[in-house]
Amino acid sequence: MSAMNESAVTLAILAGGRGERMGKPKSSLRVGDQPILSYLLKRFAWRGPTMLVTSPGREKPPGAQKFDREVVDPVEGMGPVRGLITALENSQTENLIVASVDMPLVEREQLLWLLERMEERPKASAVMLRFDALEPFPSISRKERAERPLCENASMRSLTKIDGFEVLPAPAYWWHDIWPNLNEPADLAALQRLSGFRIH
Repeated sequence: MSAMNESAVTLAILAGGRGERMGKPKSSLRVGDQPILSYLLKRFAWRGPTMLVTSPGREKPPGAQKFDREVVDPVEGMGPVRGLITALENSQTENLIVASVDMPLVEREQLLWLLERMEERPKASAVMLRFDALEPFPSISRKERAERPLCENASMRSLTKIDGFEVLPAPAYWWHDIWPNLNEPADLAALQRLSGFRIH
């Protein structure tokens, strides 16, 4: 178990996307009878500060009140790197774990594993994962080192070229299907078949 104090690390969930292919904002999805944001907070059971990152026009989605704070991107539609920058700008802790609202099978185990890897790498600015491909979320960043080189027009993939941004292979024993990303209605149906979750 990591010696890094979980209570001193912020967990941010990005939930500002338009959800155009989904047909509605992903932050409005529900898992069973609860908002997806409430579901994720219960699943992660994070013991430190929690932050919700939304965008103009999509503030205060269902479940937002369960977070310690909500912050809003300055401009709508800029993508996940802008959300990461917003989270870093507003984090009151040096270390920040960022997850995404549309990956409901990620577990607390992945967050704690990232925490341990960051502790082992005192010079790293950020740590991201690779499974079959790059998995930008969840990831962990150090506020003072990661914020300065970021450009809001960048792609998540381009961040791997920044000095100090490390990409580590995910453990082979992790369940392969923790990575599904909810982008369109067909993804909901596939995830329901896979997990038994009722997502709508």
